[in-house]
Amino acid sequence: WQLIGHALKRLPPYEHFSVTRHGEGVWAPSLRYHNGEFYLYYPDPDFGIYLTKAKKAEGPWSEPVLVAGGKGLIDPCPLWDSDGQVYLVYAFAGSRAGIKSVLAVKKLNKEGTKAIDEGVIVYDGHELDPTVEGPKFYKRNGWYYIFAPAGGVSTGWQVVLRSKNVYGPYERRNVMDQGNTPINGPHQGAWVTTQTGEDWFLHFQDKDAYGRIVHLQPMKWVGDWPVIGADKDGNGKGEPVLRYKKPNVGRTYPVQTPPESDEFNGSTIGLQWQWPANSQATWAFANPAKGALRLFSARLPDSARNLWEAPNVLQQKFPAEEFMATTKITFTPNPKLEGERTGLAVMGLSYAALALESGKDGISLLYTAAKDAAKGKKESVKKLAKAASATVYFRVRVTAGATCRFSYSFDGKNFTDAGEAFTAEPGRWKGAKLGLFCTRETQTNDSGYADVDWFRVEPVK
Repeated sequence: WQLIGHALKRLPPYEHFSVTRHGEGVWAPSLRYHNGEFYLYYPDPDFGIYLTKAKKAEGPWSEPVLVAGGKGLIDPCPLWDSDGQVYLVYAFAGSRAGIKSVLAVKKLNKEGTKAIDEGVIVYDGHELDPTVEGPKFYKRNGWYYIFAPAGGVSTGWQVVLRSKNVYGPYERRNVMDQGNTPINGPHQGAWVTTQTGEDWFLHFQDKDAYGRIVHLQPMKWVGDWPVIGADKDGNGKGEPVLRYKKPNVGRTYPVQTPPESDEFNGSTIGLQWQWPANSQATWAFANPAKGALRLFSARLPDSARNLWEAPNVLQQKFPAEEFMATTKITFTPNPKLEGERTGLAVMGLSYAALALESGKDGISLLYTAAKDAAKGKKESVKKLAKAASATVYFRVRVTAGATCRFSYSFDGKNFTDAGEAFTAEPGRWKGAKLGLFCTRETQTNDSGYADVDWFRVEPVK
């Protein structure tokens, strides 16, 4: 797997997302290739369904356009029918729409850029498939198919609906559930056909602090129904597999994993990093001449009660269940200010961090933690020592059960344990993240900064 780009550099409405909006923004999207273009439909549960397009998957991607405005419209997927009509299947977020467990279909204009009707409910899952959502729309052999998960993100199953008419009535079949496997869910998902004609099914598994892990399942068609995973008893309902022969895509590629470590030697920030809000140019400077990423201290919003609500925490996902992340940071605070901080954090609904903080007496080394940070609870601060140097190595070791242990060093060789063992927690509908930050609480005419020399992820030692 190779990370090739971001379809959304900034999220509209741009001012709304200039601050953290945990749990808001992009929900479950769908990607389709049609007439030489990639179409990416995504929902924002507070504003509606958007479309962005590109000639190449690497981009550039177009500015998002609002296809259907409204509260609680989620999980869209288009279908271009053989008669030229364009449809969009979608679900509803109960928290915004006041209803859930139903799927609906809208007609779109021929460009696929605008809904032209109010939509029609085509499936009610209240009795058999509560919380049915995440639908994907297909047509095969004269049948319309809607693939959709139901039963909840971490506890549900995969449903397939089929009908000879786009508006139903739809027949229903449970085509995959956890069975006797350790793969709970399995949730969401989409049918993919390879270059050689093989059928596969992508879905995710919710693993709490580790986030939503992508799985790949073999798939075949029997009697115009999909059979996904391993159907050992031949009843049409499969179980997920953890090991299987790789898809035949016509050639062999070298093994590749998504990026995590970063030497910060480039002129742009690596694709593995994300800000939790629309970023500002003054937050960071990728400086290849120095081989470092400079993070300028940014003032915390007046409304921020802790680091969870800071928009300038540069983050990336947990890369594995067990790993060790180490970073080298040199701190240059503004000598006229007190309370500037920089550090390494494990972010989630609760968080913990190691930090350097400027003060009257120089730079101090801190361990901070905020239980229930997402509920606005204040962080606890423990002063560990006076910093022996402005250059420090921060490390976090993550082991089974998302247990995190922080340590620090001033020579890069001898590390001292710091703080309590901390159990990472998920964010809002996503996993825990590693974060780099540089913050302050006061207004000034110039900020201090932290130079992050490198960030390295390794096996636990």
